[in-house]
Amino acid sequence: MSAQANLTARPAFEPHPGAGAFTASRVFIGRSMHHSLRDGEGLLLAIVLPVMLMLLFTVVFGGAISSDGRYVDFVTPGIIVLCSGFGAASVAVSVNRDVTGGAMQRFRSLSAPASACLVGHVAASVLRNLFATALVLGVALLLGFRPQADAWQWIAAIGVVLAWIVAVTVVFAAIGLLASSPESANGYGFGILFLPYLSSAFVPLDTLPAWLQPAAAAQPVTPLTDAIRSLLAGQDPGGQLGFALLWCAGIVAAGALIVAWRFPRR
Repeated sequence: MSAQANLTARPAFEPHPGAGAFTASRVFIGRSMHHSLRDGEGLLLAIVLPVMLMLLFTVVFGGAISSDGRYVDFVTPGIIVLCSGFGAASVAVSVNRDVTGGAMQRFRSLSAPASACLVGHVAASVLRNLFATALVLGVALLLGFRPQADAWQWIAAIGVVLAWIVAVTVVFAAIGLLASSPESANGYGFGILFLPYLSSAFVPLDTLPAWLQPAAAAQPVTPLTDAIRSLLAGQDPGGQLGFALLWCAGIVAAGALIVAWRFPRR
């Protein structure tokens, strides 16, 4: 009797047949978070990487870049944006593994919407990245970061960071659906992770080579980082805030279109 029950038992973190979209999404968020906690190497990387990057740029490179000792105030928003990309990159591999490993086909056999699996991956990534952002801010404060933002500027800065995390996560989910294998999914998003290095994230834009400045100014990370930096410094971000939010909205829309086109075909 117990053996038969074990054979017919519903797998852990799989929604009941007929579950609604909200219930299924909640179950899949739990599934993705459970997998993250079980992935010891990935969990360690998520904790260690933000700390190492902050120490690298402030302690190792900070003195060479800025002589006044306040480079930590300049670079912290860039580290937040950079870590968001690294944190979201695992979504491409996770989504592709579900698609190529047969899990998505099993989810489609349930009456619950299989698209909730993608929602689970995206939402879990957002939660992980928010934790990484808090970790970066904590380390930055220990290293001397002193934000001057008031309550509304903090809310605006967190909103911009959240919008970027959602945007880059949706893009990596789309990459996971486009790739043919987890290995290729991991490689396709590599270029996205280099965008912060070609922006104002780590050095002022006018210190870049003249031929590179137009390209650096025209990509999303520059207005995003400038807006977060101004808000945390207690300054008016001006038009950079609007540009940053427009970039995030456009990236989410493009990623969602790719997901809507590709998901039914996988």
